[in-house]
Amino acid sequence: MNTEESLLSHINTPEDLRKLDEVALVKVCSELRQFIIDSVSSNPGHLGASLGVVELTVALHYVFNTPYDKIIWDVGHQAYGHKILTGRREVFDTNRKYKGISGFPKISESEYDAFGTGHSSTSISAALGIAVAAKRKGENRQVVAIIGDGAMTAGEAFEGLNNAGSEKSDLLVILNDNNIAIDPNVGALKEYLIDITTSKSYNKFKDKVWNFLGRAGKVGPRARTLAAQLEAGFKSTILDKSNLFEGMGFRYFGPIDGHDVMHMTKVLKDIRRISGPKLLHCITVKGKGFKQAEENQTAFHAPGKFDKETGELISTNGEGTPPLYQEVFGKTIVELARINEKIAGITPAMPTGCSLCIMMKEFPERTFDVGIAEQHAVTFSAGLATQGMIPYCNIYSSFIQRAYDQLIHDVALQNLHVVFCIDRGGLVGSDGATHHGFFDLAFMRSIPNMIVSAPMDSVELRNLMYTAQLEKNNKPFSIRYPRGTSAIYDWENPFEEIELGKARLISEGNDIAVLSIGHPGNDVAAVIRKLKNESISVMHYDMRFVAPLDTEVLHSVFKKFKKIITVEDGVLKGGFGSAVIEFMCDNRYVADVKRLGIPDYFVEQGSQEELHRECGYDMSGIEKTIREMVGSTVQGRNGTTA
Repeated sequence: MNTEESLLSHINTPEDLRKLDEVALVKVCSELRQFIIDSVSSNPGHLGASLGVVELTVALHYVFNTPYDKIIWDVGHQAYGHKILTGRREVFDTNRKYKGISGFPKISESEYDAFGTGHSSTSISAALGIAVAAKRKGENRQVVAIIGDGAMTAGEAFEGLNNAGSEKSDLLVILNDNNIAIDPNVGALKEYLIDITTSKSYNKFKDKVWNFLGRAGKVGPRARTLAAQLEAGFKSTILDKSNLFEGMGFRYFGPIDGHDVMHMTKVLKDIRRISGPKLLHCITVKGKGFKQAEENQTAFHAPGKFDKETGELISTNGEGTPPLYQEVFGKTIVELARINEKIAGITPAMPTGCSLCIMMKEFPERTFDVGIAEQHAVTFSAGLATQGMIPYCNIYSSFIQRAYDQLIHDVALQNLHVVFCIDRGGLVGSDGATHHGFFDLAFMRSIPNMIVSAPMDSVELRNLMYTAQLEKNNKPFSIRYPRGTSAIYDWENPFEEIELGKARLISEGNDIAVLSIGHPGNDVAAVIRKLKNESISVMHYDMRFVAPLDTEVLHSVFKKFKKIITVEDGVLKGGFGSAVIEFMCDNRYVADVKRLGIPDYFVEQGSQEELHRECGYDMSGIEKTIREMVGSTVQGRNGTTA
């Protein structure tokens, strides 16, 4: 981009943007879209969603007095253009990198980020809170919530709409309707919005009303009110149904073209003068302006590195890489579904990410994408279980937090046979604090009736999934695994049952014991192999289960060792290591126990390797801890202290 001719290079704040003539906004949009493409092609992030709201982003910051007026982006991965226009253009190359800027809006990062939105469907509730507070303080503050990329399918969005409609606060909700989240949207709401957007009669009438409203602004508020009443009256007649949003107390405007920045600017200026709760329905295309992203919206949601000229995705995995845990899950559940007709697959809007899409192709009648609705996914699974089905409910660790009440009340309390496949456990990398799977081991182990497990490798994942569907294990069963590759290439072996609550001995040893849960056990095993050459003898157990714990193994370990290390890819407070210490105290053992895992703070973004190192449970951290604990009790063969 030629900085001498560029408009974007001179926009450091929205105030700079508002100095431009409206006709210049078209050029700003073009430059902003290209800037996003250039940046994300080399520094991977969320591409499609941000490209789809370029015009909307520019229009919002042009019309509204940000940061005094508040804009809340939902889901937050739509906000790249917002970040670039609000003082972060020069540091955007650090987006999602270690110690760089976040890939989502973040209050502590900028005064323009009104609310942190890493999870979906929170914007309307948050915006209403801000609007109510502004009213109480006598502030003439505009509050806008932009909800899109499938976020309107979640229950919290409707809870917010319901409350906002009754509060009558000055609030603008913009529905960014692109008919897709990561995978295509599902459900009755999708069909309802399609009806609105494709009705030729309604849209023709709507255009006439819009033109009249524009003239009415020049002749007085009574004419504007009359036009609005006429529009409301005809909507239900033309569409043969009442307007959902107006039924909830919102003035509904639209649908309008979300890629016409000039018209968008005009509409926002008009709506800004109307009091009360309002909803503007914008039609956009995810990936707009980059052909490959428009044609393959799921792949270009977060494509990794790609050629910005051809759109070719650049693979970072070398040949011979072990399979992803997600791939192992996807192929295994299909095998299980073939041998057990009771099995069903459920996911809240992540069939591609979790690989349930593989089962969806072969068993569409037993596979359910329920939309961005984690609470519903869990209780829907519980309902299936009451009728003898065995639902495998696959939810990312970070997102299953949203359904904690349903885990307890609807599944565990009733001791129902629901299998929870908890994806992205542990530190997920560049998505950062909002998406890390910190807490599931700790909060799942606190729930009665819940079996809590974590495989060390792909073979264990496969066998735990097999074990979970056996009739004798007819109770809640959770299996958590990380984002990324497993440790074994040859994993498609015959199924083997894993005895509940039984650990697996990885290596014998006499100097110290290491107890690991899940994938970090592979790093433990690698360190132990290295230390063996120095005559440091380490016993290692892959515990496999946090609940129930293998008490037989723990008794033997505490009787033999006074130095013990626990390793987990989860929060230390209340996690696996805490369970081991509780066992030690309850049974009056005395030992020096060192817990390695995620400390008591929200870890930010970075590569998984960088974050494991920061938290001290990468290979170097594990080796350092073993050496420190063994200390002078072990002498190397050459007589020196190990």
